[in-house]
Amino acid sequence: MSLKYKHVLWDWNGTLLDDMWLCVDVINELLGKYGKPKLSYGDYQQHFDFPVRDYYERIGFEFDKVPFEVVGTEYINNYYRRWHECTLHKDVKYVLGAIQKAGFTQSILSAADVKMLYAGVELFGLQGYFNELTGLNHHYADGKIGIAREYMQRQSLKPQQFLYIGDTTHDCQVAREIGVDVVLFTNGHHTPERLQDCGAPLIHSLRQTLPMLGIE
Repeated sequence: MSLKYKHVLWDWNGTLLDDMWLCVDVINELLGKYGKPKLSYGDYQQHFDFPVRDYYERIGFEFDKVPFEVVGTEYINNYYRRWHECTLHKDVKYVLGAIQKAGFTQSILSAADVKMLYAGVELFGLQGYFNELTGLNHHYADGKIGIAREYMQRQSLKPQQFLYIGDTTHDCQVAREIGVDVVLFTNGHHTPERLQDCGAPLIHSLRQTLPMLGIE
């Protein structure tokens, strides 16, 4: 077990849940409906960011014509209709189990609606791995710096005892705001090139987190 870290803080969408392909499908459905050019996977990974309102504007939505709240609600309704088609990333249960067995505690910090987060964790049978699930109380994904600060205020551990694992530059920003170390997973919602610009360690498989925690 790592002598430094005691708790692993996970992102959900794109890090544990492999849902990038679905996000592309759903946003392209909306782009087609409103007569906008559709995105390739690479386009999506290059443009997606938080707050999602700004991302929507970058890919062509005009909120003076159709309000963000309308488009955002359409998106999340279509995502909710299909999210059960997603799977976990490779080795998620193995990695979570190895971390738990080694004596670490774990939580999830997500920009997803917290009800959706609980539903996803239950669907995949992951309830026993996490001390706490923290998400937003709405579906507009405006970022998670605020809930991250609130989360840290509830913890007894020091920031340097946390390792945060995410898949976007926003995860790196959140980690630095709350003073914890971060590792970025390259098979999620941002390109490896975007993640590399953060200067944080990159992993290409979730198993690569184990040596960082002193787990053989």
